Amino acid sequence: MLGADDQQERLKTVGWVVGFVDGEGCFSVAIQRCRVMRLGWQVFPEFVVTQGAISLSALEALQQFFRCGRIHINRRHDNHKEPLYRFCVRAVGELRKKVIPFFRENPLRTAKRRDFELFASVLDLMRVRKHLSIEGLKEIAAITVQINRQKHPLFLESSETIRQASV
Repeated sequence: MLGADDQQERLKTVGWVVGFVDGEGCFSVAIQRCRVMRLGWQVFPEFVVTQGAISLSALEALQQFFRCGRIHINRRHDNHKEPLYRFCVRAVGELRKKVIPFFRENPLRTAKRRDFELFASVLDLMRVRKHLSIEGLKEIAAITVQINRQKHPLFLESSETIRQASV
């Protein structure tokens, strides 16, 4: 049984996680070419939080809190003065069982909440196997445009997609 102090500490931690992800997190969905998939495309949902090396302990705290995901060094060499690290949750099962329920119970408070809801809707579509049909992929691609505001999925522009859609 948890004592009052433990419950208070849990509430503080939950608040920190929500605030930290609101500021630094990202929910994204890519649709990538994949030769082993029947349609030649794979849906790739990802929850990521990126920090500089000096704040690596914050990513480790997130990983411990969610009890899933991995921390990777970001190989990009932009204009950053220190190495960047990424806490990533890519496994669909972990996203469904841990990340999505947490943020549904503890909603984000910024515009990122909308991105999360769209992200969760993609995982709901994947649960009912919509990602395994051209029509379902189109539906998912339309959602990814709203989440990944700058990136239009190549799937929608692919000549193979256009050919299959006209069949």
